[in-house]
Amino acid sequence: MKSLTQTTMLPAVAADRPTLALAADLASRVAPNVERYLLRGLEGSDNTRLAYSGDLRSYEAYCELHLLAPWPAALETLASYVAHLADAGRKLATINRHLAAIEKNHQLLGLPSAINAPALDVLRKGVAREIGKKQKQAPAFSVPHLKRTIDRLDLSRPDGLRARALLLLGFAGAFRRSELVDINLEHLEMVHDATDEVLVITLPKSKANQAGDVEQKIIFYGENPAYCPIGAYNAWIAQLGGRTEGPLFVSLKRSRPGEPGKPTDKRLADRRVNLLVKEHLGAKYSAHSLRVSFITTSKLAGQSNDFIKNQTKQKTDAMISRYTRLDDIIKYNAGRSLGL
Repeated sequence: MKSLTQTTMLPAVAADRPTLALAADLASRVAPNVERYLLRGLEGSDNTRLAYSGDLRSYEAYCELHLLAPWPAALETLASYVAHLADAGRKLATINRHLAAIEKNHQLLGLPSAINAPALDVLRKGVAREIGKKQKQAPAFSVPHLKRTIDRLDLSRPDGLRARALLLLGFAGAFRRSELVDINLEHLEMVHDATDEVLVITLPKSKANQAGDVEQKIIFYGENPAYCPIGAYNAWIAQLGGRTEGPLFVSLKRSRPGEPGKPTDKRLADRRVNLLVKEHLGAKYSAHSLRVSFITTSKLAGQSNDFIKNQTKQKTDAMISRYTRLDDIIKYNAGRSLGL
């Protein structure tokens, strides 16, 4: 049986580690189905696990260089590593992610962790004041900018049809890029009720839904067929050769240089979504701009947080505020509506 560290893709870093305890020990003594649930309970999303692996390698290399024992990590070791990252110019979010990786590995090993020690919390606050809390945030684009982008696409080519569908669905559904590329054709269904026909997209799981609860996003028809998300979706799936299963967004393959690429059955990589957004909307935007633009546009249209959360699947109003891009204090200011 694989060790818990191997199962979650976190590297084994020391030959003399204590025997895995807690869940790992229990997993070795129970039925296979119980073991499977224990392992699933301790693993994170694929992207998080990959990020943690790199962060742990960095931490362990630091410990080796300075002759420090990485596991269990002493408070002094953690404090020294945090200061090292801050001095190296790492962002606060990166430092916190490194600490999360170290804490996660302590859990996997069944070892006590000093991550939440009050002294380390004081150090982290000092680092925050020194390097600043503001993270680089994906900007929001406007609907007119999105429409101009759609107008420039060559819709006689599969790449143009794919880009239109990806941009319009990504925006209208407030998707994360990982969610977009995870959509399968069998996850989509046209649903009719007394007043509307809508496209329902069922998400088996998402970044905020690791438990696999059913989540659905609703895509509505646009007033203008040129910018209609459902119309763009229909035009794109017509390129997929009648497939009814497998990934919605796939890579394209060219037979010869300069020829239009033909859709494959290979799922589009999420990093490619980011590149496509930059290519078409502009270099300052990222795939995350699709999501924040939905939220910002909805807030400016007077939509309630509850309505917005029905599409974004965020849990709190605080997250809506965090994702709303109203940084232009002249353009977006309540002082305009005082009636003076």
